[in-house]
Amino acid sequence: MAGSMNKVIIIGRVGQDPKVSYTSSGQAVANFSVATDEGYRDRQTGQKVERTEWHRVVAWRQQAEFVNNYIGKGRLVLVEGKLQTRKWQGQDGQDRYTTEIVADNIQGLDRNPEGQQPGQQQGGYQQQGGYQQNNNYQQARPQNGNYRQQNNQPPQPEEEDLGPAFPSEASGMDDVPF
Repeated sequence: MAGSMNKVIIIGRVGQDPKVSYTSSGQAVANFSVATDEGYRDRQTGQKVERTEWHRVVAWRQQAEFVNNYIGKGRLVLVEGKLQTRKWQGQDGQDRYTTEIVADNIQGLDRNPEGQQPGQQQGGYQQQGGYQQNNNYQQARPQNGNYRQQNNQPPQPEEEDLGPAFPSEASGMDDVPF
């Protein structure tokens, strides 16, 4: 089908720390959720109504490594990618579906609240060229002093707590400029 395009660009806050795992062939994969919100005035009551939309995001290889090293709960991120719907069989034998953003580009848009990490730029950061692949995939990497669980199983869709209802609650910041 000529002339079609599957392109998504969102800016929002990460709901929980990303879950990073590795495939049996050693490819990194990161799964996380991003909240976008919008507000409007109810015509009948005149009250402001906030609406939050949660987006599942999956990043592969170098983007997943970037997410593992620099992206955490509450961070403001820009995600570019495409929508993809996957189908699988649940434990009860029923077909299940999920739609997610397969990320091509992920950029952090805010400063690291705990201080800069090596390789970050002030005021924003993104994955840079010159990535060196580490073949020791079994080793857990520290993230803000905590170790994330990592395994060699491909990611399985699961129901998860997506975090606070509004992105501004995820970061503890009430002065978000949007």
